[in-house]
Amino acid sequence: MDPAAFARRDPHARVATIGGETMGTVWSAKIVGGDPQATRALAERLLAQVVAEMSHWAPDSALSRLNRAPIGSWQRLPPALLRVLAAAWEVAGASNGAFDPTTGALVDLWGFGPAGPRSTVPDTAAIDAAHAAAGLAAFELDPLLLRARRRRDARLDLSGIAKGYAVDALAEALAAAGHRDVLVEIGGEFVGRGLRPDGQPWWIDVEPLPDAALPPLRIAAHEIAVATSGDYRRQFVAGGTRYSHTLDPRTGRPIAHGTASVTVLGSSCMLADAHATVLTVLPPEQARAWAIEHAIAARLVERSGHRLEEWLSPALQAMLDGPS
Repeated sequence: MDPAAFARRDPHARVATIGGETMGTVWSAKIVGGDPQATRALAERLLAQVVAEMSHWAPDSALSRLNRAPIGSWQRLPPALLRVLAAAWEVAGASNGAFDPTTGALVDLWGFGPAGPRSTVPDTAAIDAAHAAAGLAAFELDPLLLRARRRRDARLDLSGIAKGYAVDALAEALAAAGHRDVLVEIGGEFVGRGLRPDGQPWWIDVEPLPDAALPPLRIAAHEIAVATSGDYRRQFVAGGTRYSHTLDPRTGRPIAHGTASVTVLGSSCMLADAHATVLTVLPPEQARAWAIEHAIAARLVERSGHRLEEWLSPALQAMLDGPS
């Protein structure tokens, strides 16, 4: 642990807990010391700004306006949105398309977007058309002039990266306001900074799978970010087949392999969020290889018949083993 964090702690300080709703889920923050009401106001302003810039559910957001803009028309974008788009483009390239922020039309088509849920499988021709329109080439980004444009009829969906960005941004805003010992969460994604007053790290338990008998994964959230992705959270059943909300951008269809849950640890919640999506989309063997190649600290839970099997990447195993 950081010696400076331990040295500055006040064992008599109180931990305030604040929270609310954002981005279709709930947020919370545990903060050592400070004024809870002022901190809540700061957090709510920041989260409202993230929604106003990056939500594909809010029709007046900067992202939604870009999604509706005429083909070829440049649109001014906030710097933070362009930073998230640049990160999304980078992960998309590194994953060979297993992560793709341009699949908004497909997400809507499958009933997991603002258009609302569905109980039947979309028409094959509609899937193929939306899939053909997606891809990084569907958009052009111009970070120098803070703008972007659509090059064909595709829509952006940042649900695989924006929530992680929001966790990072909230932790950074709290630090800038003088709160260096905090645990921030949005919908099961965390950033832990500093320590609790008793000198302990912020302990978090990774969300268990329903009816799973696997041992719990408890993490000391000290100067680290944690993101979890699971195929059990949103789905629909049609014709006896379960369709997950996680789409494979390479096929335009929900994933159909055995990965049930992925947890990623890293220095950036934004990247941990995106990397968890990649590892969920990739079939298990490919996911393991990708995590090893990119030195990602990850836990994969896979279905094998009626059993669940756990795999820990070498980077995560090294964290569990500690220094030799």
